[in-house]
Amino acid sequence: MAKIGIFYGSTEGNTERIVGKVQEALGGEDVAASHNVNSATSDDMQEYDNLILACPTWEIGELQEDWDSFIDQIEDVDYSGKKVTYIGVGDADGYPDTYQDAIGLIHERIADSGAEFVGKWPTEGYTFEESKGVIDGMFLGLAIDEDNEADLTDERIEKWVAQIKGEFGI
Repeated sequence: MAKIGIFYGSTEGNTERIVGKVQEALGGEDVAASHNVNSATSDDMQEYDNLILACPTWEIGELQEDWDSFIDQIEDVDYSGKKVTYIGVGDADGYPDTYQDAIGLIHERIADSGAEFVGKWPTEGYTFEESKGVIDGMFLGLAIDEDNEADLTDERIEKWVAQIKGEFGI
């Protein structure tokens, strides 16, 4: 069984593409299994000790529609002994005051769950005004802006994956 479960929602395909790149960088399906939240359950999440929750910020600071339907289920997971991180996809130019809010909204639901949160990512090099996805000056996980900074995506993924491999102990 894969050591990492990646749970994502994607409407236009950007998040799904990013998840595919992260999955490959982690070592492929044998290491990281991806699950679209439109057909996943909390039982699927329970199987993994290491979780990556990937969501684009939609509209003005909202969850992507599949995550909006799935969000209540994440509270049913026993996070004891689990490590959790996030991938956020957003548009910093178009929505600078809600950039990466979706990962913050997800985090709010499980912040006190007993999970160990890993994969925090620096905000340096990003231009935005506010974000629910930032705590103590760091993004809760990998922040990607395919709309305005697609040229930085592969490098960011490479560095972040190297970081979380160590934090996940793989």
